[in-house]
Amino acid sequence: MLTINDSDFQRLVKFVHENYGIDLSKKRQLITGRLSNTILSMGFNSFQDYVDHLIKNKKPEDLELMLNKLTTNYTFFMREESHFKLLSETILPYLVETKKDRVLSIWSAGCSSGEEPYTISMILKEFFGTKASMWDTRVLATDISQNALYAASNAVYDEDSLKELSPAWKKKYFVPVDEPGTYTVTPDIKKNVIFRTFNLMDPIKFRLKFDVIFCRNVMIYFDQATKEALVNRFFNATNPGGYLLIGHSEGLNKSTTPYKYLMPATYRKI
Repeated sequence: MLTINDSDFQRLVKFVHENYGIDLSKKRQLITGRLSNTILSMGFNSFQDYVDHLIKNKKPEDLELMLNKLTTNYTFFMREESHFKLLSETILPYLVETKKDRVLSIWSAGCSSGEEPYTISMILKEFFGTKASMWDTRVLATDISQNALYAASNAVYDEDSLKELSPAWKKKYFVPVDEPGTYTVTPDIKKNVIFRTFNLMDPIKFRLKFDVIFCRNVMIYFDQATKEALVNRFFNATNPGGYLLIGHSEGLNKSTTPYKYLMPATYRKI
């Protein structure tokens, strides 16, 4: 395994933080453990040469590989189920009463391999039933990782990803594919999700403001200042009465966040 000196460690930490908001300042062991083999396979003999290459050339494929190595994308359908129950039982009834244009704007920010936005789409399908065609329920799903977005668009999942789904939903919304034990989502669920590349450090300039923003288990990688700046951008991109849902292992500072705290991992723009 390669070692990284203080100078190269600080250069890499600064570069990743400034460009992606990810805080690696306490992840020295993770960096050396996850990047050493990659660096050698790319033909570099040291972290110094590798960090020089990243900063100087900024090749998208190399940056993508680094981010994939240093961040965890593990997820599954119906993860943190309480948010989906809230969406079905509280948020959607509220939106049906208040959205006269029948356009819902829901954003899965940091969608990883697609389980979250597809779960949202299934919830929407269940809620609206035969009236789904009367509403624009398309879900925006974004991620910085091209690999994650490719997997999400491809939408092939194994049994482990489906472990929290009921047998009825598995039968209703999934189709077996060629490889045993793997499935893809049905076309109506798939076409209801729009995937886009987006860096959460960038200004949020989408056409519509959002009724619900899911940004779960993403801000665990950010330091406090980066997190607060992102939450402020989320707030400005949220419709009055809209919701921000974060991971249950995360939390916002109640004294500084512009959102109103409702319950763990659940906030609203009042």
